[in-house]
Amino acid sequence: MSSRWKLLESHHAKVDGRSILSLFDEGDRAARYTARQGDLVFDFSKTNIDDDGMELLVALAEGADVAGRREAMFSGVPINETEGRAVLHTALRNLDGTVVVGGVDVMPEVRATYARMSGFADAVRSGAFQGQGGRITDVVNIGIGGSDLGPAMAAIALSPYADGPRTHFVSNVDGAQIAETLATLDPATTLVIVASKTFTTIETLTNAETARRWMAKTLTTPAEQFAAVSTALDKTGAFGIAPERVFGFEDWVGGRYSMWGPIGLALMIAIGPENFARFLAGGAAMDAHFRTAPLRENLPVLLALVGIWHHQICGHPSRAVLPYDQRLSRLPAYLQQLEMESNGKRVAIDGTDLPRVSGPIVWGEPGTNGQHAFYQLIHQGTGIVPCEFLVAAKGHEPDLVHHHRLLVANCLAQSEALLRGRSLEVARDMMAAKGLSGAELERQARHRVFPGNRPSTTLAYPQLTPFTLGQIIALYEHRVFAEGVILGINS
Repeated sequence: MSSRWKLLESHHAKVDGRSILSLFDEGDRAARYTARQGDLVFDFSKTNIDDDGMELLVALAEGADVAGRREAMFSGVPINETEGRAVLHTALRNLDGTVVVGGVDVMPEVRATYARMSGFADAVRSGAFQGQGGRITDVVNIGIGGSDLGPAMAAIALSPYADGPRTHFVSNVDGAQIAETLATLDPATTLVIVASKTFTTIETLTNAETARRWMAKTLTTPAEQFAAVSTALDKTGAFGIAPERVFGFEDWVGGRYSMWGPIGLALMIAIGPENFARFLAGGAAMDAHFRTAPLRENLPVLLALVGIWHHQICGHPSRAVLPYDQRLSRLPAYLQQLEMESNGKRVAIDGTDLPRVSGPIVWGEPGTNGQHAFYQLIHQGTGIVPCEFLVAAKGHEPDLVHHHRLLVANCLAQSEALLRGRSLEVARDMMAAKGLSGAELERQARHRVFPGNRPSTTLAYPQLTPFTLGQIIALYEHRVFAEGVILGINS
C-alpha cells in the first residue's frame, strides 16, 4: 500500500497549483467526472483530479481491498475487529433479504421488531394509543449522539411529510433544553421516547427523570406515556416502562448508524410507516449500488477517493458541507459525528499508529446563509477548504418557485466562483467603473480579488423525499466505510 500512496503523492507534486479550469479544455470533462445512482448525481469535475490521478486513486482502493471488505460487511463477517462484531446497519433496511450472523439468519428478528415499531407508530398516529389526556399531540425523543442526531436531522429534512404528532428532540444535559421543550407541552398528551441502548447514558437518564417528574406533577401513572429504545429490559422495567413499549436492536448496529431501526421510532411516528419504508428503500437502493457498481462508477467510493485526495494527499484539513436545502440544516452536524467519530482515530486496525492523518474536520451550514457568514474565508482565505454542495432541482413550496430558482442559482454560482475566481484585472475594471483611480483604485482592487482554483463537488437530486434522504444518508455511511478501509481504520 505504501507504494500506491507514494505514487499518488508524486502525481500530486506534478499537478499541484495547476488550474482546475484548464482540465475543462477537454470538452467531456463534466460528463466523465459525473456519476449517478438513480436520480442522484455526483459531479466532481471541479477538482484537480485528472485521469492519471483517478487511476491511482482507484488503484489505492483496490490495493486496500475495498471490494472484499465491502462484501464481508454485507455478509455479516465480524469486520469490527476491535469489538469482534459484525457491522450490519444495512440489514435494518434490507427487509426482504437474508443476512446470516454466526450461522443464524438475523432478518426474522429485524422484521419482527420493525413490525412492532410500525404497529406502535400507527397506534400513536391513529389515537389507538392515547395519553391520559387523550390523543398524543407531541412526542419527545430523549437521546444523545447517535440516538439523537440522525432522527433529529431526518425529522427536519422530512417535515413536509410529517402528518403525525409534533416531534421534539432533547439531547443536552443542560437543563435549558428540556425546560424549554417541556414548557410548551401538555404532559397528558405527550409521549416520551427514551433512546439509550444500555439505559445508562447519564445525559439521557437525567433528562428522562426530569421528564418523568414533570409528568408526575399532573399524571398518576407517568411511565405509561413512556417508550424506550433499549436492550436493557431490566432497567427500562425498573423505570416503569412496559416491555411492549421497549424496542431493542442488536450489537451489530453502531449508534451513529442506527437511525434506520428503532432509534428512528420518533421519525416513524412523525412521517408514518409508509414514508419511513420509503426512507429505508432509498438506503437499500444505495446499498445495492455500493455493493455492485465498479469502483470508478461507485458513488460512495468516489466520494471517499475525492476526500482522500483533498485531505491525505493535498493536505486540506477540513471539508465544508454546504446543503442548499434549508431542511438539511442539521446534515453537517450529523455528518460531523458520522465521519469524525468513525474515522477520527489515530490507531490502525492492527493496533499500530496510523501512518498518515486520519479523517478531516467536517463542518458547514446551509446556503445561502453561509454566504453571508464564512464564504469570505472559503473564497479569499489563505487555506483551501474543499466544498461539498448539495442541491435539489425542486422544492416543496409550489407557490415559492422563484425562491427555489434563486437558491439553485446561488449554489451553482458559488461553485463556479470557487473555480474561476476574480482576477486583479477584473477587480481594477470594477473599481474604475466606480470612479476610482491611481493608488486608491489599486488598493481597493486588491481587496476584491479572489484566486479561484478552489475545489468543490456537487450532489444534486430531484427533490428531498424520504427515498432521496435514504439514498443520501446511506451514501455518506458507505463513503465513511470506504475511506476507513483505505486508511486502515476500524470505522
